[in-house]
Formats: sequence, C-alpha cells, structure tokens
Amino acid sequence: MCEQCSTEKMMKAAVVHEFKENLAIENVKIPSVGKNDVLVKIKACGVCHTDLHAAHGDWPVKPTLPLIPGHEGVGEIVEVGEGITHLKAGDRVGVPWLYSACGHCEYCLTGRETLCHNQLNAGYSINGGYAEYCLADARYVVKVPDSLDYVEAAPIFCAGVTTYKALKVGEAKPGEWVAVYGIGGLGHVAVQYAKAMGLKVIAVDTFDDKLQLAKDLGADVTVNPKEEDSAIVIQREIGGVQASICTAVSKHAFNEAYRSVKRGGKCVAVGLPPEVMEVPIFDTVLNGVSIVGSIVGSRKDLQEALQFAADGKVKTIVETAALEEINKVFDDLEQGKINGRIVIKFED
Repeated sequence: MCEQCSTEKMMKAAVVHEFKENLAIENVKIPSVGKNDVLVKIKACGVCHTDLHAAHGDWPVKPTLPLIPGHEGVGEIVEVGEGITHLKAGDRVGVPWLYSACGHCEYCLTGRETLCHNQLNAGYSINGGYAEYCLADARYVVKVPDSLDYVEAAPIFCAGVTTYKALKVGEAKPGEWVAVYGIGGLGHVAVQYAKAMGLKVIAVDTFDDKLQLAKDLGADVTVNPKEEDSAIVIQREIGGVQASICTAVSKHAFNEAYRSVKRGGKCVAVGLPPEVMEVPIFDTVLNGVSIVGSIVGSRKDLQEALQFAADGKVKTIVETAALEEINKVFDDLEQGKINGRIVIKFED
C-alpha cells in the first residue's frame, strides 16, 4: 500500500458525535480499502440540506453516530481494491448519495436502484465526503467529465441529479410549462435543467433575490407567494403547469405546487418537510392529477446530469468554504441565507 493511502495515516474530517450539536473537526484514520472499494482523495464536497438533517437526526431512520456527513464528494482515486478493472488511480470520480445497492432486487434490475431496500447512502448510513479521503464502492462511483471543475461538479452529484430526475419524472415535453417551487441549492439547478430540456419555467420563492437569480438563469415567469397565491396566478395565466417540482421544505409550498398543476399533470415531491401534505381526493381523481415522489437518481441519470453541465448548459452557483467553517455553513443553510450551493473545498 502506498504511504499516501496507508490506514496508519490520518485525515481531517468533520464528525457528528451528537445530534443537533456542532460537528467536530478532528483527525481520524484513513479507511482501509477492501474488495470492490476505491479510496478517493476528496477535492470538493457540496453541502446539502440532507446533511443538516443527518446531523440533527431529523428523520425517522437516523444515522448511526459517529458519522462523517457529505454525499456530494468528488476527487481523485488514489487506491483501487481487489477485483476492480474499470477504474484506476488518477480517475476523477464522485461519491453520490447512492453509495451502493444490492444489485439484484426488482428495483435494481429495472433501473430503479434508488428504491433498493438494501442500499447504503453516503454521509448517512456510511461515512461521506466531509473528509480529506472517502471510501467508495467502485461499482457505484460515477466519473467526472474532464471539462468539469471539481467545485462545479460536486453539487451535480445530488442537487443536479435530483432535480434532473424530478423533471424526467414530471414528463413535461419541450414547450410545456413546469413550476419550480424553491429556488435554493436544488431549485436554481432545476430551472437550468428545465430550460436545457426545452421547457417553459415558472419559478416560485418567498425571497426576491432568489427570484431574481431564477430570472437570470432563464425562468420565464417568477411568483412570490408572500405577495400572491402562486397556484391562482399559474392557473389564471397559463391554465396550470404540466409538472410542478417542489424542492421547498414547506407544507405550504407543497400545497401550492399541487394546486398549480393542470388536469392530467404531475406534482413531483422532492423536498422533505416534516409536516403531512393534505391531498384533496375529489380534485385529484376528477382532474387526473398525479402526486409522485422522486428520490435522487440512478447512476445513468447522474451521467446524463453531469453531461449537461459538461456541455455548459447547466452551471451550479457556488461559494466555497473550508471544512473548518462547516458549522457556520450549517447555520446559514438553516436560516435560508444561502443562494445556490456551498461547496467545501479541500487544499491539495
């Protein structure tokens, strides 16, 4: 084993020891590489709202502590485990939310691997990319196109692929209208993917600066629900959207997203608010509306999402931060102060 990769060597990482407490920046051992593993020297890792939920223990299935969060880690392979032939040291890869899946259940066999009951998730059920090195399953890492900078590529591994897949699930065709609810880390990318896919976009957010960002990124119409009911405006002006993509973590946003959909359209749930969404059964049946959840995306979805970015059709709006600033980043994220995405950048 090379000296650089030795498990006797230590790495700096941000670690969750107690839910809702600050992450500790500390030295931990670099993980050992086993069969089907690769060791990735992390160059950048995006900060996602899911990381905040993991650190706070917000969801019913809680991560086991201590935990290193992060599921948008990208970098360079420095060691390859036994039996790996399709990757080599020096390859540029990312470690996505779908760390691994069983590979043989009905979901994995039909291209729905993100629904696998036996999946592992980076930065949640297994240590992730808030560290100088990250272990990864070689069968599930995805290569980063050479034309993409690591900092730009990192958010595509969650924010990008999640919104790209949600738009695919929405099934809107070129020239049709979609609404994007919440123009944050996911929503600002969703606007760009939608435009790149030939769709007309209505951006909905309660912050005017985020609506301006959406306009700058190509949104055709913007609505601030603090000023007017977005669903009423959308139904009145264009007769409803073919698909609404709700990335906002808000019950109110989901309700407006549902009411904005035209007959036969889809309300695609992406964000995960703690409240319960109330569904009017009569209207749902009468209007033939579908409510569907969309969770991240498969390896193929991720390859496609990365190619949009490599072709210059999608560009994440990012600010960089050092690993030591992660607790401040979490505070800003929780207070809705971040436009676009914060990416932790590691020094070479």
